[in-house]
Amino acid sequence: MSDDLKTLYGGVTNRRVSTRDLQDAKDRGEKWAMLTSYDMLTAGLFDEVGIPVLLVGDSAGNNVLGYETTVPVTMEDMIPLVRGVVRGTKRPLVVADMPFGSYQESPAQALRNAVIFLQLGAQAVKLEGGARVLPQVQLLAESGIPVMGHLGLTPQSVNAIGYRVQGRGEAAHQLLDDALALQEAGAFAVVLEVVPADLAERVTKELDIPTIGIGAGPGCDAQVLVWTDMAGLTPKGLKLAKQYADLRTVLGEAARAYADEVRGGQFPGPEHSFS
Repeated sequence: MSDDLKTLYGGVTNRRVSTRDLQDAKDRGEKWAMLTSYDMLTAGLFDEVGIPVLLVGDSAGNNVLGYETTVPVTMEDMIPLVRGVVRGTKRPLVVADMPFGSYQESPAQALRNAVIFLQLGAQAVKLEGGARVLPQVQLLAESGIPVMGHLGLTPQSVNAIGYRVQGRGEAAHQLLDDALALQEAGAFAVVLEVVPADLAERVTKELDIPTIGIGAGPGCDAQVLVWTDMAGLTPKGLKLAKQYADLRTVLGEAARAYADEVRGGQFPGPEHSFS
């Protein structure tokens, strides 16, 4: 583990990252990375290489479950994913996404569902929205449940706002107000998705808590990517993501080679057979 990661982990490598560690990192001016994860194997690998925060995102809808958007994702969909990521890791802070319909109805509904995630072993939850979810954020925070906010392009609201840059013009003031209100309500961090880079930098400077950017420029305290975008597994690249590998090609070539060897009789060979 690098010295920087040891610093973020508070010099302790045998425990999970806490929200306090993330706040300390902001106070030091130290940036950190967050990735999504939906299963034990990727979660364990990301833990091994030192990713300090893992988001069990409702982006599983687009990347695992075959939905076109995140809107159809349910608590029942999310529960096994959260359980797998928690079981596959020892050190990262695991944040569970609250899916659409699991918190909008009332603070009490949000509390019931957030408690489920924490009882599965997650250390925090994430929900989307500003002023309209402040009562939910406040109740969760007062109940001892760390809450990550999410502003800008909020995928659960795609039917209302579409996929476009948020926070331009007069809307910038509302986004900043929402970020400050989330902080006041008790959120420990705020994701800023697809907002102008100068606005994200301004919000980051105004807030005491960390900001996490995705398509929001380099001025945020941290960055998050969907892991399948980061690794080049998804078919189409996105402007907000950088592809660090071409896993789609690697995995396709491996599957093709396996099928060719089965058809040709090379697999299984003597070294793969038992007597």
